[in-house]
Amino acid sequence: MKKSSGLLSSRLPFIVLFLLIQIGAIWGILAFFQEKFILFYVFCLAMSLLVALYIINSDKNPAYKMAWLIPILILPVFGALLYVMFGVHWTSRRRREQKKRLGQQYRQAFADLPLLLPQLREENLDAALQAGYLIQSGAPLYAGSSCRFLPRGEDVYQAMLEDLRQAQRFIFLEYFIIAEGKMWDSILEILTEKARKGVDIRLIYDDIGCMFTLKKDYPQYLQSLGIKTCVFGRFVPFVSSRFNNRDHRKICVIDGAVGYTGGVNLADEYINAYEKYGHWLDCGERLSGAAVWSLTVMFLGLWSYLCWSDEDFRRFAPPAEMWAAMQDGSRGYVVPFSDSPFDAVPVGASVYMNMITRARQYVYIATPYLVLNYEMSTALRLAAKSGVDVRIITPHIPDKKMVFAITRSYYRELVQSGVKIYEYLPGFIHSKTFVSDDQYAVVGTINLDFRSLYLHYECGVWQYGVPAVAEIKEDYLRTLEKCTLITKEKTARTPWHKRLVYTILRVFAPLV
Repeated sequence: MKKSSGLLSSRLPFIVLFLLIQIGAIWGILAFFQEKFILFYVFCLAMSLLVALYIINSDKNPAYKMAWLIPILILPVFGALLYVMFGVHWTSRRRREQKKRLGQQYRQAFADLPLLLPQLREENLDAALQAGYLIQSGAPLYAGSSCRFLPRGEDVYQAMLEDLRQAQRFIFLEYFIIAEGKMWDSILEILTEKARKGVDIRLIYDDIGCMFTLKKDYPQYLQSLGIKTCVFGRFVPFVSSRFNNRDHRKICVIDGAVGYTGGVNLADEYINAYEKYGHWLDCGERLSGAAVWSLTVMFLGLWSYLCWSDEDFRRFAPPAEMWAAMQDGSRGYVVPFSDSPFDAVPVGASVYMNMITRARQYVYIATPYLVLNYEMSTALRLAAKSGVDVRIITPHIPDKKMVFAITRSYYRELVQSGVKIYEYLPGFIHSKTFVSDDQYAVVGTINLDFRSLYLHYECGVWQYGVPAVAEIKEDYLRTLEKCTLITKEKTARTPWHKRLVYTILRVFAPLV
């Protein structure tokens, strides 16, 4: 009853109504041009060719280009229109100016941090080269911060509750999905109590991610509780390229001293409070120390952008004693980083590629989706053929059947090259982790698919030489005990009709 009531009170009826109106408008336009169809068709063909030339000469990923060129050239009447509506992101001049100002704020926020790269270069040149890329992308390097790996969603939940109860100054939360239930209700209770005591509580959530879990007026409800709320990408029932770019980040910052990220959203399936796709396996990481500053700046940057506010970032800096520990590299180094779809720099993809190509002994990967471009697939196969132990865990029970079919379409070529692929038998694995050579690891929100790597706001934590690296590896090996290995024989038994479907789906994989 609760589910049905929520659906009826959601925005679904209005969405369907407006989409039907748009379909009717397009049909009316076609009927109007019916008598002059030849001229209309020639015009559309010319537009499609111009759009195709624009795509070919753009700096986008080649697979993404191909996925758009095929429908544009096959369907010239609609192809160019679809690309203009969904493939191009239009930014107003005012927004561009705002982004420029925010970029300056980012640089100022990190301007006084000590330069640790020379220190790391003396310790490990390979680590310094990986960290150097992230520094060039705007993500500073930290030493002396603590990373605690939390291998289950339940662990993330319990640790967050404890830290939220200790908050004194502020709490920042940014999540793709929030759903009422055991997890969110208990967190909301703490947030409400803290807001009454004067703690600055701020929340960002993605509107499409929460379309069927939160009501349209939910921000007003949260505001009445004293929780400042900004909604990312409010859904408007008109086709737009903005739908492609979602806020997929998961960030929790408490008093600037403690921060969380990882795959866990604030909904009950992530802590197995109810079974959705079998057992839901997810993970996260708890940061403490100066490195939390990067998570704080990530949140405040997006908050300022969404709310058109001019925040003084330094008001939320970590306590002074945390900066003093930054020179101590004995506990390892970390780089919290973010990835934006609007800067033409695929930071997440580059970090993953760096780890794959620089691995000497092994690289272990967990991902819910495996939708690879040519470069990533080649890097994985080359590493395996070179003798690196490459292992990938994917789900056995999917949450999206089409994406799961695309994921399985990559098995054969990878397995034949020596990549070991495992499916998590108890259910759905939502963890996004990389670990290699007992030295490096990444924990974050970035899936191995086109949407995460190129279209969404994402974040993660690159780490070198911290104790958490060993914990991530140990948990990965324990998880393998609950997985089934995909062998060459299994991939060879795939029916021909499934292979045909896989081939077709692979063409449009970048758009899924």
